[in-house]
Amino acid sequence: MNAMTGKKAPAGAALRRWEQDPVLSVEHLTMRFGGLVAVGDLSFDVGRGDITALIGPNGAGKTTVFNCVTGFYKPTEGRIIMRHGPGRQDDTVKTVTDSGLRFHKEGGQGVYLLERMPDHEISHKAKVARTFQNIRLFGGMTCLENLLVAQHNPLVVASGFSIGGILGLPSYKKAEEEAIERAVYWLERTHLIDRADDPASDLPYGAQRRLEIARAMCTGPELLCLDEPAAGLNPRESAELNDLLRYIREEHGTSVLLIEHDMGVVMEISDHIIVLDYGVKISDGTADEVKADPKVIAAYLGVDDEEEIDIPEVLEDVKEVVEEHEEQVHASSDVPEAQEIVIADAANYPGRQPVGSIEPPASGANNLTRIRGIGPQNERKLNALGIWTFGQIASWSAEEIRWVGSYLAFPGRIEREEWVAQAKVLAEGGDTEFSKRVDGGKVSSSRAGRGPAKGSKGGKA
Repeated sequence: MNAMTGKKAPAGAALRRWEQDPVLSVEHLTMRFGGLVAVGDLSFDVGRGDITALIGPNGAGKTTVFNCVTGFYKPTEGRIIMRHGPGRQDDTVKTVTDSGLRFHKEGGQGVYLLERMPDHEISHKAKVARTFQNIRLFGGMTCLENLLVAQHNPLVVASGFSIGGILGLPSYKKAEEEAIERAVYWLERTHLIDRADDPASDLPYGAQRRLEIARAMCTGPELLCLDEPAAGLNPRESAELNDLLRYIREEHGTSVLLIEHDMGVVMEISDHIIVLDYGVKISDGTADEVKADPKVIAAYLGVDDEEEIDIPEVLEDVKEVVEEHEEQVHASSDVPEAQEIVIADAANYPGRQPVGSIEPPASGANNLTRIRGIGPQNERKLNALGIWTFGQIASWSAEEIRWVGSYLAFPGRIEREEWVAQAKVLAEGGDTEFSKRVDGGKVSSSRAGRGPAKGSKGGKA
């Protein structure tokens, strides 16, 4: 039991706790800004007592998710459930959802639908605290005063909404002493006690980061949301941050949800990792599961193609995906050569399947690996769809791009890597910087030369 919070950290690190005992559930979250879908149909759980990382490339929608969880944005669609007390509390969740209420609490348990609550209630009642990408301290206040401001809710109540503070009533004095004690406690834990009376703006950058976390913890949160807490920190400061987050989790039982680009921090301390790309979840699991996921390696880490990866388990996963896709291709033997190839579950993918031909044209298939982002594995999958030439890719419509991206399990990758623009240049006989590297044998994941792979159905080179 912790003297400052009265909360006991969960015993042991339960396997996949986010599935059994989630403190936060995000269900089918969609956030649109006009015609832009920043987050699309996103669902994930945050385990009680876990450190959960939300990672992905810049622009993946991570901060938008934070803004929806903490009330800065109201989501276009979806439900965000915060739970106090153990278990999923499904009956209570259903009751609150159907009743139109914002929350229901009874005893030590409670369910809060954050999408229905104003931001100040999310902090005060649902006990969700956050920090920001850009530090937002009160620079003119001292470090101690910054932590006292975070406790204004209990202080205001204890003061009787000001009169008790003016008259110096015992209840207010007691609350003030407790607030100072809590502030001092967190200054000590963040190694800032010697700077307690210094203006926050005088602190070095790393110390300001720690002070912002201390301020959030002074609100007594059940869930602490940290937006890039390691940004700008040196290795020593990052190691200190790891220790602080472990302390918060282990000694206070506080669940942590963080956005972070520092993979050293993420992989070392995270119990659970969720990966976003273009507002869509592409992976969800433990650190070991996520770092071995070919979709993460290709889309997040930015390799040219999955064949650049040396991990045998990943290559085996890719092989299975290729075989699965090829098995789905059904083409009747008595249809003409240019007839559309039919995929058994084509309607399950958004957009429209592009027309493909069973055989390459008489002029032969192109070396599609000359397009950045298409390695031998993806070339085989495209050939299975009847896509053989640069001209076919160059003619794809937006709906066809969307379908192929979903089919290949890389939504957004075709647009990001500009396959169509590259294909247009190559179809006209031109070269891109990447194709020149391929032709020079400088890209290990691509095949040098302009013709099809050996043993393929290609015609003339």
